[in-house]
Amino acid sequence: MEGLPFLPGNTFRDPTQMKYHVSQTLGYKNGYAIPKRPEVGVGGTQLFYNNLSESELDELANFNPTLTYGQAKQAAPAAFIPAHVAWDKKVLKFNGYFKQTVHESPDEYYRVRPVDIYYYLEDDSIAVIEPHVENSGMPQGKLIKRQRLPKNDQGDTWHWKDLNLGMNIVFYGKSFHITNCDKFTKDFLESEGIEINEAEFIPTDPYIQKRADAVALRTYTTQSAFDKLKQFKELDRKVLRFYCVWDDRDSMFGEMRPFLLHYYLVDDTLEIREVHTPNDGRDPFPVLIGRHKVPKDRFNVPAAFPGAVLELTDQEIKNYFTPKDFQIGKTLQIYGRRFLIYDCDNFTKGFYYNHFGITNFDPVEVKGVAKTLPKMEIAEYNNFGSLEDSLQSCNSLVPQPAKKDFIKMLENDHKELRFEAIMDTMRAEDRGRRFIISYRLADDMITIFEPPVKNSGIIGGKFLERTRVAKPGSTLEKPQYYGPQDFYIGAVIEIFRHRFIITNADAYVLKYIEDHKSQFPDQMYMSIKEKVGEYPGPKESVKGGPMKVQRQPGDLENMVRQVKAQLKKLSITDKSRIDEMFLRYNNDRTGYIDINNLRDLCKRLQLPIDQDVLESVICQITSHPEGHISLEEFREFVEN
Repeated sequence: MEGLPFLPGNTFRDPTQMKYHVSQTLGYKNGYAIPKRPEVGVGGTQLFYNNLSESELDELANFNPTLTYGQAKQAAPAAFIPAHVAWDKKVLKFNGYFKQTVHESPDEYYRVRPVDIYYYLEDDSIAVIEPHVENSGMPQGKLIKRQRLPKNDQGDTWHWKDLNLGMNIVFYGKSFHITNCDKFTKDFLESEGIEINEAEFIPTDPYIQKRADAVALRTYTTQSAFDKLKQFKELDRKVLRFYCVWDDRDSMFGEMRPFLLHYYLVDDTLEIREVHTPNDGRDPFPVLIGRHKVPKDRFNVPAAFPGAVLELTDQEIKNYFTPKDFQIGKTLQIYGRRFLIYDCDNFTKGFYYNHFGITNFDPVEVKGVAKTLPKMEIAEYNNFGSLEDSLQSCNSLVPQPAKKDFIKMLENDHKELRFEAIMDTMRAEDRGRRFIISYRLADDMITIFEPPVKNSGIIGGKFLERTRVAKPGSTLEKPQYYGPQDFYIGAVIEIFRHRFIITNADAYVLKYIEDHKSQFPDQMYMSIKEKVGEYPGPKESVKGGPMKVQRQPGDLENMVRQVKAQLKKLSITDKSRIDEMFLRYNNDRTGYIDINNLRDLCKRLQLPIDQDVLESVICQITSHPEGHISLEEFREFVEN
């Protein structure tokens, strides 16, 4: 069995074993106990052991595996946490005080002022704050704002390792004595190995202790159970508020004005404040009567009192207003003014209920008859500018532009309805005059153009500038303007005392009415359809394009000659202008213009832009099959 591993199945029981006792390990030789190793173990097994020498044992004791197998793998470093994250919102708080020297005072030499010192671990900054004490008479709060405070002239700053209880620290020349700290500060310093000193108490201010001792030893008896000190302690910041009105309607231009009456219980003073309303026309002065003790009758003084050189004091006036004198529904005379109290707030009601037992606080109705406000009368229209612009100067001191319907302007931009009309007049020379009325759908404005007629004695051109025209009989307050529904065949339109009869319309009018039948009456649609005929379709008509009308024989030639005469007149006065207008429309540098450019040119010169007139002009200028006009042909037409 020698050489086999000591595993189950590899061990066998020796059948020849006869001894099963544990052999002894102590023997005696010459009377001395000598240890010896047993040769047979439990169950008769033989024990094997290594017999190592002293040098071998020393070598094993000094064995270093790093030198043999190399350095072990280094563990990953811990995650880095910056200081502003690790110490965020962790503040050390110390309690302390400093002594402030008091000069030129026989009652005190110094004051003890407690402070709280906050040390922010995030950036080692320090803030010194003095707790607020009510009615202390001293500015308190933040003495030193949060910052790093210098420790010495070498540039060192105060650190939390430099702070401990019972020590003095100097911030900007002022010495602070630390007396105590909170539990978090104490645990933090102890965890960092700093031994915390014993806590101390903030000493008592000698002047405050002196006053406390004086109050304790005071044995006088006051005249009443409610002295000034008790009144100040219990009634400070408690004010009675009454709602009152000053009825001054008996005097000329007098009125009933609302006011607020404040009665201060701490010192029995009152004030009366004005209540301003928007556009009341009064100066913004908040106080009518300043806060002071108001006598009930300031003229009830001894006759020998020199009122011209001295002011009234408590020795002359004994009777002042008190809370007993105020009651809802009561009229008070204050400095010659009558104030009627008609209501009060909830605190005032509770005060009178607890001290006087009053339970009836029903308000008094003080609203008088409403004044008849003058009605604004709009001045008569002076015919300067539009009616809307003139009306704006009546509505405000700084006139604003009249509001426009931008949605309507965007939807109907560049949309015009054109009608042919004749003048309805008793004059024989005006009966044959023909006019073109253009109605703009974007802003409901009307433009009238009169085509020039040769040898008629009347200068043609623009008859009416673009403007909104009101119907006859409409008022200035509610003017009614002409709309597209009023222009039907045979309709009589009166424009500034001129009567026009609608005789014809262009094809776009019929198309627009067919697209918006719900906005026009059937009578108008049928009259225009019978006169103009069926709408030819989008390919034969252009939205808002030139109007084709029926003409008498010879009218077309006269209009063509009129257009030529106007262009020739312009070329005589300024020949270069003709070339400039031609080249303006020759954008592609081809040397030609078409019928659309010619229409725009005539429109700028206020010449007729009817389709048949333009076609006749082009036929006389050029023989090009597509109607293109060159600069030489245009010059020849104008000059000949």
